[in-house]
Amino acid sequence: MKFIILLSLNIFSLATLLFAFGCSNDGAKTPPTNLSQKEVTPIDKSISDNKDLTVLRASISPEPTAPVTFLVGDDLGLFRKHGIKLEMTGNIPVSQLVAAVVGGQLDVSHGAHINRTIAGISAGAKILAVVGNTETTKVYPHMVGVVKKNSPLRKPEDFVGKKIGLSKVGGCHEYTPYAWLEQNGIKDPKSKVEITIINLTVLEQALRQGEIDLAMLHKTPEEIKRNDEFDIIFSDYDVWGTDGGATPNYFSAKFIKDNPKVVRNFVTAVAETLDWMNANLQGAREITARRTNQDVNKLSSNYYSPSGIIKPVEAKLWIDLLERFGEIKPGLTPEDIFTNDFNPYYK
Repeated sequence: MKFIILLSLNIFSLATLLFAFGCSNDGAKTPPTNLSQKEVTPIDKSISDNKDLTVLRASISPEPTAPVTFLVGDDLGLFRKHGIKLEMTGNIPVSQLVAAVVGGQLDVSHGAHINRTIAGISAGAKILAVVGNTETTKVYPHMVGVVKKNSPLRKPEDFVGKKIGLSKVGGCHEYTPYAWLEQNGIKDPKSKVEITIINLTVLEQALRQGEIDLAMLHKTPEEIKRNDEFDIIFSDYDVWGTDGGATPNYFSAKFIKDNPKVVRNFVTAVAETLDWMNANLQGAREITARRTNQDVNKLSSNYYSPSGIIKPVEAKLWIDLLERFGEIKPGLTPEDIFTNDFNPYYK
């Protein structure tokens, strides 16, 4: 496989080339659903002023491309309701997130893709995912591979020898197209395509200008169709159905051991936030846009893990894939990656 770092469009920034560390409701009790903002926002001001709140340090992007669970839950008062106060730090790159949690710079991760959790654990990081975040559906896939409108490139074999543009190497950006090619009969896909790393801000422009042949984007089909300049060739839903888009939150093993009640309270708050977001997709976008000074129309919508429950298949799928491509050592199981034991909606 060839890697090219593209310095173009007057943007001179290199994406990291490091992969390590770092993109069914069975067993669940019935959670509260279709909650209105009025119903979940604390009325009693003493909840907000509670001096016994546990502060958890968390990282968020200053320019998110989709609703941010931490911001939505904080805005609704659900973290305060369960005794948690989130202290938002500056953005920490996904490639540094595991190290930040293990080293104590952060208490909890944001929703990075589960492959990053797996890679970190395989490399020796003592972390454990405890609650889900996003999942994939046909309408809201985790990511899509797109070409220029009316491009002749359509079939998997058309992309052999072509350039695939990614904003980051490793993880969902890189391995989703590999899995799609492999699933469609292209053997050893790593060696059959040219990976080009491009800053996310100019990735679409590089595709428009023909510097790459296919771009991997975290956007919904609706967004792509609305702009009417790209065609979707495949999504992660086409490759794995609903099982490939998990982005769970994790803590260090030490934090979990020392603070099990705090972890349970955090998981409960996230679970309730996710259920509200699924019932109020536009509301989640509006809250995030307001809190981050973003244009709401530039934020994607997502589908979220019902009640925050993590499915074993979501971990197994990526363990198998990363093992097959030699990115992690063999032997990991889903139980090494996550637990639902802190989730009150899991039985």
